[in-house]
Amino acid sequence: MRFMILVKANKDSEAGVMPSQELLTAMGKFNEELVNAGVMLAADGLQPSSKGARVKFSGGKPTVVDGPFAETKELVAGYWIWRVESKDEAIEWLKRAPFQDEEIEVRQIFEAEDFGAEFTPELREQEERLRAQVAARQ
Repeated sequence: MRFMILVKANKDSEAGVMPSQELLTAMGKFNEELVNAGVMLAADGLQPSSKGARVKFSGGKPTVVDGPFAETKELVAGYWIWRVESKDEAIEWLKRAPFQDEEIEVRQIFEAEDFGAEFTPELREQEERLRAQVAARQ
């Protein structure tokens, strides 16, 4: 199972305040544990929403709204993608993270088999081909 671990934005992350050396060191140690255990597949921090945009589609037409966005509690400041056996295992790993006052969301990522018969063999083949192309570019 794969899970996306979403680190919520806060006032500091939206202001572009960088983490302290102590937090970076602790997070580096935690990330190293995740990698050594074969759990981490990806991880990154995100720039503040002031450097982003939202694209809203209505009637098939896109409308672009530049950041910043007001509701900090609805924003994501960073993420991990982990491969674990269960949501409980993801939560147990997350409990070891060096956070103090953060809200972290754990969400399972869909796998091909989750889509059932609608995900035809042709669509599965296309998905596998695209994933292979992406992997080859990394």
